Amino acid sequence: MVSTHGAEVLVASNRGPVSYEVRPDGGAGSLHARRGGGGLVSGLSAIGPDAGAVWVCAALSDADREAVRRFEGGRRLPADATGGQQVRMLDIDADVFADAYNGIANSVLWFVHHMLYQTPLEPVFDAEFRRQWASYEAYNRAFAQALAEEAAEGAAVLVQDYHLTLVPGMLRDFRPDVRIGHFSHTPWAPVDYFRMLPDDIAEQVLRGMLGADRLGFLTRRWADAFTGCCEALVGGLGGTRVGVHGLGADADFLRRRSREADVDERMAALRAEIGTGPDGRARRTIVRVDRTELSKNIVRGLLAYRQLLEDHPEWRERVVHLAFAYPSRQDLAVYRDYTDEVRRLAEEINGQYGRPGWTPVVLHVRDDFARSLAAYRLADVALVNPVRDGMNLVAKEVPVVSDSGCALVLSREAGAYAELGEDALVVNPYDVVGTASALHEALTLPAHERADRSKRLAAAATALPPAQWFLDQLHELTAEN
Repeated sequence: MVSTHGAEVLVASNRGPVSYEVRPDGGAGSLHARRGGGGLVSGLSAIGPDAGAVWVCAALSDADREAVRRFEGGRRLPADATGGQQVRMLDIDADVFADAYNGIANSVLWFVHHMLYQTPLEPVFDAEFRRQWASYEAYNRAFAQALAEEAAEGAAVLVQDYHLTLVPGMLRDFRPDVRIGHFSHTPWAPVDYFRMLPDDIAEQVLRGMLGADRLGFLTRRWADAFTGCCEALVGGLGGTRVGVHGLGADADFLRRRSREADVDERMAALRAEIGTGPDGRARRTIVRVDRTELSKNIVRGLLAYRQLLEDHPEWRERVVHLAFAYPSRQDLAVYRDYTDEVRRLAEEINGQYGRPGWTPVVLHVRDDFARSLAAYRLADVALVNPVRDGMNLVAKEVPVVSDSGCALVLSREAGAYAELGEDALVVNPYDVVGTASALHEALTLPAHERADRSKRLAAAATALPPAQWFLDQLHELTAEN
């Protein structure tokens, strides 16, 4: 299976660096590419075109599948259709993909690692689960086979995240010559929670991961949890190495992008929504920007804000909570219900405390990156209170962009706590009263202290830029072989 024209460096992830949409064009549809961003795109760009890097990903939409059918006679999408990136996009059967992505990755593995199950009722690992698990195996096998076909002899392969936990072991069987890394962008469950999985499935996940030469995690805590699972369930790590690579914010991009005209327009609109207090001064702002992901803890954040208004009536009409909760995974009923609860609670708080000219919670549920950056710039306080999070880049991005410096109220269960905890106001994410108290403390910090904390937070948040994060992993992988 060794390719004579294979790539020296490969990345594998569910979502790739490009996606497509079909636009009407006369009698036929024309495909238009949209290039993605993020640390992996920056990292592959940083190694230069001579590395011959290839990205293997899944077709996520009908338009993506159409692109594969039109362009991929030679397996890779043409560079002029991807913005210059070498991409192998896999047209996996739609039903298999849905089972693997929604049924297993997002409804089982995500829930296990974020410890989200309501255990009196769930999970139930029945025959339907086993059927979906077979699809997850098939989905991982499709990636492993494509990587085996695309890789040059001795190539470095960097596999990403919980969607592809079985790929390292499968790829090792196909291509024992390649160097394999896997990086987990999520937390890793402690052994007692991980053992909720059926014994054979838990072992299969671990042995799949241990097919890699090297495994990467965002924090030492998550790395140690994985190691604990291996020691308890499969007798240890074998020859696999484990490393930690915290992911930083892309400061140059954020600062440049946050000064563009569309962000200024959003700032003006938000200032109008925020308004001024009874004293004629601009109201203070508590900002959160999240997907309506169950682990982000948006509902308890709103409850804490309501507690703040109840416990400290002096803040009424003087503060506004900008809550940007962008819909996530709305094809799953539990996520739709959660989004509805966020809306309901925001309306309830506004109905209880709102006054003419003051809306306590300004809630936006439509994704708008420019508006998010505008909120970052306006933030006096950033609220990041996940029940569990691999890292949480919002906690790192807001201090980088905030115009006047912001205080950060941060959950101790966010991976970012390991790097930012010293200068944040740290909370137990389940403690609504404690979070309300931290919000009050953040709002009352002297301006100079808030600015000093924000500078230190920004410095810590940008210590490992995304491109360097990627290159460090590549170096560690290739240096160990």
